[in-house]
Amino acid sequence: MKNNFAEYVYYDGLFLPHEIDRILNFWDDDKTIKAELTGDKVHVDELRKSSVMWIDDAPENRWLYQKLASLAVACNNERYWFDLLGFHEELQLARYSEGDFFDWHLDFGKGGISARKLSMTIQLSDPDEYEGGDLQFMINQNIVTAPRKKGTIIIFPSFIIHRVTQITRGTRQSIVGWVTGPPFR
Repeated sequence: MKNNFAEYVYYDGLFLPHEIDRILNFWDDDKTIKAELTGDKVHVDELRKSSVMWIDDAPENRWLYQKLASLAVACNNERYWFDLLGFHEELQLARYSEGDFFDWHLDFGKGGISARKLSMTIQLSDPDEYEGGDLQFMINQNIVTAPRKKGTIIIFPSFIIHRVTQITRGTRQSIVGWVTGPPFR
């Protein structure tokens, strides 16, 4: 029995301010692309509008991957009990500017994204730096808003429907990552 299941879990205070600054310094306009739909490699501005870049899984970034992987394993052992293999996609650094959003969607689907088990979002912006931009989950018929505090890490099963509401002022930055595993059965 999975009596400890939660639609999402959040952790606060696991990243120090200098670590968040280090992550924000990864942003490189030359590596930035217009966000695509998961698995489709197409742009649909009615569903998703933001800029993203990928954080290389290189030795200088290993600390970030290891920190998030350790947390994902601990969260999974406490809440979900999924069979996990690790990150098989690079972490995505996302930037939502005024007018940007990502409407209701799942991180799980057919093809290459069918291996996604846990999704992670790390808030990198102070909540007073932007308006809108809420990460929300549809849980049954209720819309639930995740915490916005800078440094908060939110972990949830990749099959939970969620969105990022439209930014009305400022800029919101976050990391998104997916921990994969063998097919559900």
